[in-house]
Parts: sequence; structure tokens; C-alpha cells
Amino acid sequence: MAASVFDSPLYAHLFQTGDAGRLFSDSAAIRAMLLVEGALAKVQGGLGVIPEISAAAIHRASLEIQVDPGAVAASTGENGVCVPGLLAQFRSEMQAPEFAQHVHWGATSQDIIDTALMLRLRQALLLAETDLREIIGHLADAAQAHAAVPLPARTYGQHATPTSWGAVLAEWGMPLCSAIEELESVRKSSLFVSLSGAAGTGSALGPKAAETRAGLAKALGLNDPKRSWHVDRGPILRIADWQGRVMAALTHIAQSTLGLTMTGITEVALGASGASSTMPQKQNPVGPSAIIALGHQFTGQRVTLQAAAAHQHQRDGGAWFSEWMAVPQLTLCLASALSQAKRLASGISPHPVKMHSALHAELGLIHAEALSFALAEFMPRPEAQRITKQLCLDALEKQVPLADLVHADYPSVPGSLFDPAAQLGQAPHDAAAFVSRARAMSNS
Repeated sequence: MAASVFDSPLYAHLFQTGDAGRLFSDSAAIRAMLLVEGALAKVQGGLGVIPEISAAAIHRASLEIQVDPGAVAASTGENGVCVPGLLAQFRSEMQAPEFAQHVHWGATSQDIIDTALMLRLRQALLLAETDLREIIGHLADAAQAHAAVPLPARTYGQHATPTSWGAVLAEWGMPLCSAIEELESVRKSSLFVSLSGAAGTGSALGPKAAETRAGLAKALGLNDPKRSWHVDRGPILRIADWQGRVMAALTHIAQSTLGLTMTGITEVALGASGASSTMPQKQNPVGPSAIIALGHQFTGQRVTLQAAAAHQHQRDGGAWFSEWMAVPQLTLCLASALSQAKRLASGISPHPVKMHSALHAELGLIHAEALSFALAEFMPRPEAQRITKQLCLDALEKQVPLADLVHADYPSVPGSLFDPAAQLGQAPHDAAAFVSRARAMSNS
């Protein structure tokens, strides 16, 4: 197989990355760096830092010239960064040395590479937001339709108390809503332009260094950090943190779905995919499995990024190079997980009959908590808990439904206590609250 599933024709449909995949190619990186160089020249020309005629020529050329990544490879291997080779190719292609001499004026390679990365991450965040809104919309539609459809809630993999399918969907969707609401803050605190020169002091940028940085930020639609962040990788980490929270929410959906499709449970259906090569009766949960695998990969790369954030002095090649390996993987892991989650959210459907059957299995022990509180209305709470536990043990030993034992000993306990639809608590309300939040977001 290929070194990365994201570059593999064989796995292209299992680990789809969509438009995000095109952001993390060599050609896309070079195009972004040339856009930064062109915008920098245009800003410097407007401020009189470089001749305006040179600025205009550089900016125009940055939009027109194409540089083959292979032509920069040897220089990158020698220098450790691609910018010197890229600039050599760009200046050569300009065929105007009197103008080309002003390319990259006062900047350093890290300024160009980091700013170009932020341009691509900005697009990746926008794509992720679009996918999230679609997923939330599908979950909200289903939550509204099934707000009061009861099924067993499970803790530690075991029946706990009744909940509703709508509430489960709300549990899945609410963190995704929060992620979208957090995005504006992430963008403001993280999507920074970088322009600080060789050692972060901006000395070669001249007296208009701060104005140039602010102008470049405005020209590129990024934020001005008002400082050097060459060795402060907080902006990258904050984006990765946001991506990690989304990935955790998606992996929770996938893990729960995996459990709900298990043999003996099968309370949901995922659609027609997931054929086995040898077992015709199987419908493997491919989408959830892919999301879980992507979550594992994301976690490993996230550790790498955290370690790489500790730089030495004013620039650290080893730390910085590690970041180049981790950030694309993190972004594409999330993009692929979102792609799978869109299909999952649009195709998953409940089996209410199976859910009903599960609620009435296990001798009705799922209502034990409600019983203990009902008994506590006319006896001390510890005594109610002791009696409830003994009744559960008796039900298991005699294989008699808990309701029958309770009504024999405590006829005043209402029959509705053992009706799952009457024991949903806030579940329908939680489903409705999610639907309301999702609808409000779709209209904003």
C-alpha cells in the first residue's frame, strides 16, 4: 500500500479527504507561498519599502508563474527549507532581475512557509465547518423525528436507564454545535500572518516592519499577531486542539454506533455498505471503523505536534520539520473522518422494535433506579436502595420480571414505573433543545 492512505488510489474511497486533500499537496504549498510573496511585495510597494514598479511586477508574476515542486527538491534537500530554491526558480521565471531583486524583501523562509500554511489551514477550517453543519443538520432531522423513541442507555457497556434515540443523537450533535461556535475565536487567535525576519526581530524589514506586517495580514485576510511567533507554536496548537475536539466527538459517534450494530443488539442500521468477503450474512460497520482508525492516527500525530512545539532558541529545524509532517496528517484525518461522518449521519436509522425488545429484556432491571426512588417516597433512601438491590437479585435468581416481584410486595408502586416511555426524564427535552440549537445555527 501507499505510505499514506490519503495518497493511495487503493484507499481513496475509504479515506476520502475531498477538497481538503488538495490543500496539502506540494503544488498547493508552492502556490500559497507565491501568493504570500506577491502580497508582501504589493504591501511593501504601497508603503514605499520597495519600488512600486517592482512590487507590481512581483505581484503579477506571483499570480502567473508556476513552479514545479521537483525543480525545488534538490535545493530543499541542501537547505532544509524550500523557500531559497523556490525564490531562485521564481526570479528566473520572472526574467526581470531589476524587479526580481526585491522579492522576499526582509522576510525569512519561516515567514513565508508559516503564512502559507495559515492560508491553507484557513480553507481547511472552512471546509470542516461546512461538513459539520451538514452533519448537524442530518442529526437534528433524526432527533426531531425520534425525540421520544425509547432505547436503553448504556454505561460501561451495560443497560443503565431508558433514554431516547433523539437524546442520543443530541448527545452526538451538541459537541459539534459547540465546535462551530468556537471557530470564530480559533480563527482570531490562530490564523496569523508571520513576518518577523531572520531571528524574529524584523530588523531587515526596516522602520515600517509593523506596518508591513499589518498590511500583509489585511491583504491575505489573516490576523496580525503584532509580534513574532516563530517559536511560539500556540497558533498551530490551538487549531489542532479544535480539530482534536471535533475528532473526539466524531469518534464517540463511531464507537457508539459500532456498539449499536453488534450482534445481539442491532438497534440501528447503517445502509447497504460493509460486505464481507467470506461471510454473506455480515454487514460490517465500515464507516464507524474508519472514523475510529482515523481517531487513532490523529492522536499519534497530535502527540508529535505537541512535542514539536518545544523549540530551541529563535528557530529549531528539528521541531519545525516535525510540524510539517504532523499538521497535514491531522487536517486530513479530520477531513476524512468528517466525510465518513456525513455518510453515517445521513444514512443511520433506528430499529425501534429492537430497541423496545432490549428495554423489556433482562427482566426489566433497567428500571431499578426509578424503583429505588419510588420506594424512597415511603421509606428511608438507604432502605429503599437495599430493598431494590434484593429485588433485582431475586428477579435474576427466579427469572421473574422485576415488575411482578415489586407489584406483589408493593402494590402501590405505579405500573408506569416500568414503562420506558414514561421514564425518559429529560431525554425528549434534550433532543428538542439540540434541534432548536441546530436550526438556529443553520439560519445564522
